[in-house]
Amino acid sequence: MKQRVVVTGLGAISPVGNDVATTWRALLDGQSGAGPITKFDAELFSVRFACEVKGFDPLLHMDRKVAKRADLYTQYAVAAAVQAMADAGFGDGTGYDPNETGVIVGSGIGGLSTFEDQHQTYLEQGPRRISPFFVPMYIADIAAGVVSMQFNARGPNYATVSACSTSAHAIGEAFRTIQYGDAQVMIAGGSEAAVTPMSIGGFASMTALSTRNESPETASRPFDLTRDGFVLGEGAGVVILERLEHAQARGARIYAEVLGYGATGDAHHLTGQLPDHEGLQRAMRRALRDSELAPEDIDYVNAHGTSTPLNDSNETRAIRAVFGDAADALSVSSTKSATGHMLGAAGGMEFIACTLAIRDGIVPPTINYSTPDPECDLDVTPNSAREREVRAAITNSSGFGGHNATLVLRRPDTI
Repeated sequence: MKQRVVVTGLGAISPVGNDVATTWRALLDGQSGAGPITKFDAELFSVRFACEVKGFDPLLHMDRKVAKRADLYTQYAVAAAVQAMADAGFGDGTGYDPNETGVIVGSGIGGLSTFEDQHQTYLEQGPRRISPFFVPMYIADIAAGVVSMQFNARGPNYATVSACSTSAHAIGEAFRTIQYGDAQVMIAGGSEAAVTPMSIGGFASMTALSTRNESPETASRPFDLTRDGFVLGEGAGVVILERLEHAQARGARIYAEVLGYGATGDAHHLTGQLPDHEGLQRAMRRALRDSELAPEDIDYVNAHGTSTPLNDSNETRAIRAVFGDAADALSVSSTKSATGHMLGAAGGMEFIACTLAIRDGIVPPTINYSTPDPECDLDVTPNSAREREVRAAITNSSGFGGHNATLVLRRPDTI
């Protein structure tokens, strides 16, 4: 018999706030996290802006020794996990069985800044000067390992790596882990710190990024006719999932119940999508079937909504194909309009947005929306947050390589 799974903790490091409350307020207020790049000199780059995390201090969340041996993406992951565990009531390291507590925290790219820095050291000083910590700082699974050590979590422990679907897959697999009795508590999500020269240069070279250097704060404009690419973001989104009976027994505050998870592949193209986002359609249908909800039961869709010409119209057609007549009653939005595309952290951040939309009965907006696109004809909650009952919500994620994941959440008043 499958166990019921609930959300009891949230943690976030984002371009619009270094905690959940600040991030949520900024999303509702329509603040943009975009600005000129400060992490390196981008003068020679065709794209010179990004959605950077600002004012982050790792020592607020971890020991100096841990921080020194961790890439920035791992620091973000640990910080978000510390927040989430505290929010769930586990901040003092009690209330959970370490052997029944697992970690699935992924990254789309891993420690890219460490790789770039150490390669430069090699070129300038030779192989003997490469740090002995290079490999464990760079690899994409190490954030999950460090988070597990932070909380002595000895249950299932691994990283998902599926580009921009990474943390949606992480949360979905954590959901399954609890459902099938392999853990009582799971720390799940994703982290990314890829505002680096090679990342910006590479994404710009493939013309995936917006080039609005003169107006960074308006560059991410999902579903708008004038969209010209995504804005690279960074940060971490981590949540605590828990078996319902475990949460109830300790009197935990329950944000939402996780009801469904669907994951599919396109088997189509390195970076492109199937026509009408057919792979994402199957992910949504699987997630709805898993949740035992009908399309008309869903009030809010946090779209993948990247602000690229291809994705947004394709995703619109996918949502219409799955929801049929119920699509016109949906509130849809893309919080990437504010945070930029946080890559492997995106799904975690957007799962948090869905959770809080359910809690507060308010849908965050798609900002920078000015010119309607006839091919993006859903209600995308343009520019201003909207109060409405959110009984259930879904969040969509898709990644290079043809990875698709959809998660379904429901208001906890049926528990």
